[in-house]
Amino acid sequence: MRFQYSFQKVVDLKTNEKSQAEWLLSSAVGQLQAEEQTLTQLIGERNRVISAIQKAAEDCAPLSSIQELQAYVNHLDQCITRKHRDVQYAQQNVQSKQTVLTDKMLDEQVWLKAREKANVKFQQEMLLREQNELDEMASVRFAMKAR
Repeated sequence: MRFQYSFQKVVDLKTNEKSQAEWLLSSAVGQLQAEEQTLTQLIGERNRVISAIQKAAEDCAPLSSIQELQAYVNHLDQCITRKHRDVQYAQQNVQSKQTVLTDKMLDEQVWLKAREKANVKFQQEMLLREQNELDEMASVRFAMKAR
């Protein structure tokens, strides 16, 4: 006789939920990395433009071109501020997905443990049944020899 867990569908569901939570966490981490990369690019661009402003000032460039570059730096500063918020939101999203995954993993472990306990109980019952059958056969044999 083979072990069949009556709540196997629940165990499968919990495993699938955990897999989905892992996928969502992976997606959130990818989004965070993309936001951080964009932020790094914006900061790099800002540094490049500031260097261009300094070089233009040293080369006695027209004030209008320096003002244009400064306006661009101001725009980049606003973009960087927004991107910092985006990164912070992405970090919160990752933490949220980690919490969900942890909960799903614990839930799955509870059901796997319950299945394992049921399997152990089943194995013990099967061994007891086998032992009882062997004892019965030995009793019959003994009774046959005693005659």
